[in-house]
Amino acid sequence: MNWNTHLKAQSTRATQLYQNLLKIAGKSWGVPLNHRRTLYKTVIERVLAHGAVAWCLEPTVRIDRKLSTIQRPFLLAISGAYKTTSTAALQVILGIPPLHLQLQREARGTTLFRLRLPLSTNVSDIDPSEIEEKATGWSAHPSEPLSPTQISLDDGGTINTGLIIYTDGSKTEKGVGAAFCVLTDINITHRWSTRPSLRNTVFQAEILALLKAVEHAFTLPTQQLTILVDNQASINSAANPKSHNSIAWKIFKLLHSHPHIRVSWIKAHAGYIKNEEADRLAKEAAETENFPETPLELPKSFIKTFLRQKMLATWQMAWDDGDTGRLIHNIIPKVSL
Repeated sequence: MNWNTHLKAQSTRATQLYQNLLKIAGKSWGVPLNHRRTLYKTVIERVLAHGAVAWCLEPTVRIDRKLSTIQRPFLLAISGAYKTTSTAALQVILGIPPLHLQLQREARGTTLFRLRLPLSTNVSDIDPSEIEEKATGWSAHPSEPLSPTQISLDDGGTINTGLIIYTDGSKTEKGVGAAFCVLTDINITHRWSTRPSLRNTVFQAEILALLKAVEHAFTLPTQQLTILVDNQASINSAANPKSHNSIAWKIFKLLHSHPHIRVSWIKAHAGYIKNEEADRLAKEAAETENFPETPLELPKSFIKTFLRQKMLATWQMAWDDGDTGRLIHNIIPKVSL
C-alpha cells in the first residue's frame, strides 16, 4: 500500500482549509500572524495528522514532497511572505518544522505510547515495556477516602512529637537521587537512599522516596508517625485515589490500611536541619557513580523530549545540507520551534 489515495484526499482537504484561511487572513489585514500560526498548529495540522502512525512512521521521499507541497501555502499565509520564498526558509523563520518530520515524530510517539511497539534500532533502543503507563480507575472505593488528619499541606517543620521521617528527591546534571531519614527523639536512627536513572524526573524521585518512607513506616511499632515531604505535588498525587501514577496508587493503599501514618508538607530550605539531611542524602546519591540503583519506568516527558530532539536534529541536518534559502541560513543557521 502506497497511501496515494489517502494523500490525495488529504491534499484536497488541505486546499479547502487553505481557502477558508484566506477568507479571514490577508497579508496586511485579518487575523494576526501569531493567531494564524496557532490555527495552523491546532486545527490544520491536526486534520492532516489523521492516521499518521499508519503512513508516516517511515515516510518515503514521495510522501515528504507531497506533504511539503501541502504545507507550503499555509506557511505563506501565516508569514505574508513573497511567493518566491523557499519552503525551507519559511519553516525556519516561523519555527514550524517540515510537515513530514512533525507527523513522523507523532507517529513514533503513538507507536511507543499506544501500540507499545519498539522503533527501528537506528532511531532508538527504548523498550516500550519500560515506559510509564497511566494507572486507571480508583485505588480505593470513593466512599473510603483517607482520614482527614492523614494529609496536611501546612508547613510541618515545627512538628516534634512522635516518630518523624524526612524525605527528598534531587536531580542534578550527574544523576537523580531519592532519600529519607528517620528521626527518633533528636537522633537520626535510619537512612535510606537510591539512585534512579538519569532519564527519570525529580518528581519520580520525590514520590519514590515517599513510597519507601511509607513502606518503612508500617514495619515500625504502631505509634504516632509523621512523614514530612517538601514536594506538594507528591503529596497531592499520593492522596488522590484517582491518580494516574502507579507509585501514588501504592502509597494511597498503604496509607489507607495504616491510618496512624500521617503525611505533611514541609517547606524546603527553610533551616530545618533534619530535612536538609534528607536533601543531602538525595544529592549524594544523585552525584555518586556506582550507587545502588532502583529501576523506575521511563516518564513520558523523557520520551517526548527525546523524540523532539531527534526531529530537530534531522531538521537541522536538512537545513544545513539544503540548496534553497541560503541567505536565510546565513542569518538563522539554527532551527528551533
